Amino acid sequence: MDDAKRMLETEALEFHASGRPGKLEIAATKNLTTQRELALAYSPGVAYPCLAIEKDESKAYEYTAKGNIVAVISNGTAVLGLGDIGAQAAKPVMEGKSVLFKRFADVDGFDLEVNTKDVDEFVNCVRFLGKTFGGINLEDIKAPDCFIIEQRLKELLDIPVFHDDQHGTAIITSAGMINALDLTGRSLETAKMVVNGAGSAAIACVELLKSMGMKDENVILCDSRGVIYEGRQDGMNQWKSKHAVDTPLRTLEEAVKGADIFCGLSAKGAMTQEMVKSMADRPIIFAMANPDPEITPEDVAAVRSDAIVATGRSDYPNQVNNVLGFPYIFRGALDVRASEINDEMKIAAANALAELAREDVPDEVGKAYGKTLHYGEGYLIPAPFDPRLIVKVSSAVAQAAMDSGVARKPIADMDAYRAELGARLDPTSSSLQVIFDRIRANPRRVVFAEGEEERVIRAAVAFRNGGYGTPVLIGREEVIKEKVAELGVKGAETLEIHNARLSEHNAAYTEMLYKRLQRKGHIHRDCQRMVNQDRNVFGACMVASGHAEAMVTGLTRNFGVTHEYVTRVLDPKPGQQLMTYSIAVARGRTIFIADTNVNELPSAEELADIAIQTAEQARAFGHTPRVALLSFSNFGYPPREKAVRIREAVKLLDARGVDFEYDGEMSADIALDHDLMKRNYPFSRLTGPANVLVMPALHSANITYKMLQSIGGAAIIGPVLVGLAKPVQIVQMSATVTDLVNAAAIAAHDALSD
Repeated sequence: MDDAKRMLETEALEFHASGRPGKLEIAATKNLTTQRELALAYSPGVAYPCLAIEKDESKAYEYTAKGNIVAVISNGTAVLGLGDIGAQAAKPVMEGKSVLFKRFADVDGFDLEVNTKDVDEFVNCVRFLGKTFGGINLEDIKAPDCFIIEQRLKELLDIPVFHDDQHGTAIITSAGMINALDLTGRSLETAKMVVNGAGSAAIACVELLKSMGMKDENVILCDSRGVIYEGRQDGMNQWKSKHAVDTPLRTLEEAVKGADIFCGLSAKGAMTQEMVKSMADRPIIFAMANPDPEITPEDVAAVRSDAIVATGRSDYPNQVNNVLGFPYIFRGALDVRASEINDEMKIAAANALAELAREDVPDEVGKAYGKTLHYGEGYLIPAPFDPRLIVKVSSAVAQAAMDSGVARKPIADMDAYRAELGARLDPTSSSLQVIFDRIRANPRRVVFAEGEEERVIRAAVAFRNGGYGTPVLIGREEVIKEKVAELGVKGAETLEIHNARLSEHNAAYTEMLYKRLQRKGHIHRDCQRMVNQDRNVFGACMVASGHAEAMVTGLTRNFGVTHEYVTRVLDPKPGQQLMTYSIAVARGRTIFIADTNVNELPSAEELADIAIQTAEQARAFGHTPRVALLSFSNFGYPPREKAVRIREAVKLLDARGVDFEYDGEMSADIALDHDLMKRNYPFSRLTGPANVLVMPALHSANITYKMLQSIGGAAIIGPVLVGLAKPVQIVQMSATVTDLVNAAAIAAHDALSD
């Protein structure tokens, strides 16, 4: 195992074990704080929905969570690239799939690991649990068992049953294929395709493409024994036989000669450069074996400049990624209470994906990915974090379910439904991902100032292994190397280390600092001592001098002390208010809280600046900002002198003509509860609950986000420092390795715009 894989193994195990083990928990959706609420949720109140469902089982969709629950079920017989590892060992993958359902489509995925390889036992187990769920997602079940299980469950259950390994892959592949054919001037009806691999995914791809118009005689299916032809006896089953063709061809090499399309769902190296050379003009090559494709795009490009290539890898263009499909397909199916996911719905999903790739990509999406995205040979399939996916795909699937007669709750107003879909997901996590994607494409040199700390060393290795840039540790080389040996973190021994006391740049850094501080009470040797002994000063000097592009620190000293030393070296950006904001994510809502760490008692002018800058940051994360300037009073009552500057800040925003919603002064409950706001203050300018809270003072902001983090169950991103001349992020002292990597990524991303 190489160093990067060892590090990934360590991180993955710690990630799954940290805090509450695993990746899922159950959270109540109703308040259960009083005896009255408990009586409604359980006995005696619960009897009434029970009786209503007894009379009409469809009422379960109204009174229970059934309509938003998908079971993610496996027996562990074909897990990822790991093979038959058993039901228990499959649980982390099934939990992961459930997390993706929630993250991308707000569907509650419940993982079930069925400990049997017997098809009858498996079918019966799922069959008798069917009333619990709104849909069944079968996962990682070996062929041909998966075909039998899916077909029997579809016959026995009146809810969607979907084997994602088959149909998810087929849908995304078909979407990419539609566009590749369009770009090369071909059609499904005339294109000749060779498929290598005859497992569940490959056969599903063939069947879906045929149902979309590809001709039987134009498709040749191959397995490890060669071409599947009529009359072949060895290694055959009924699913392969269905696609056998009358041909004298016997090998993959013979089959691909003159073919328009190669579709691989097999193994690394199955496709050679010689085979690529023998294909038709402008060949389409989908090499989707994981983790290594049948042939790499580089190897294809070396022999054919006219080829269009897709893989299953995220580090190449045109990734065939199932996450583009299954969350949104189930979302649409659940929302119309579909009895099944039929071919019409799969085709609708494939066409929706293909159409989305052809649409003009919004500037904010392209900007987030750090490149111009437009339809073409390098962009056949939408990017996985495109926020338009849930609207485009889910609505197409829902419409197809209605048109094909399997929707039991048709949607009357599709425009309203699309708006509802667009509001379901929080864009913050997508924005974080595209930050990582952008810096991976534009790596930066980042100082990790507290280089002797264990968490910092591990974060630096994770940052480097992620391809985000070059981490630079500040510290004593012998101490760091000793820590590295103790940790056993492979690859850490090659990290770049700078000892502040021994650096060749000390003299230059000292002179730079002395020029800044000589009229602020510091003599030359004070500056020399700071450069030699304070890692934050030294690291900030590196960034200021262009020897690094960004910096992350904060683990060993509180924010105020760290900030003081950093700002001895770096000035605020001209025209910017130096400030921080923290992002609180809880119960499906994201709130931007400012200023959490810098300005103790901001003036009206400073509050207005903070509101504008935080609104810009919220917009950068994909949110439409609605800003509330908070106080203990609401619009002048009770009248208090301390609230005057908040009212003045609102007037300043009025005068500046800003392009976002804002209002104040108001209390936090009014700002966050729009119904309460409109009931009591119908004149309020906000059209929805506030998502940017501008706090009246540092103490209230800092206390708020730390309480939310400690007892409110909120995930906190930040504090994020903005307004400094060079990118520096200061983490909380309790920051994890992941927090450090996130902060380094944000700092590196800020460096891209400098």
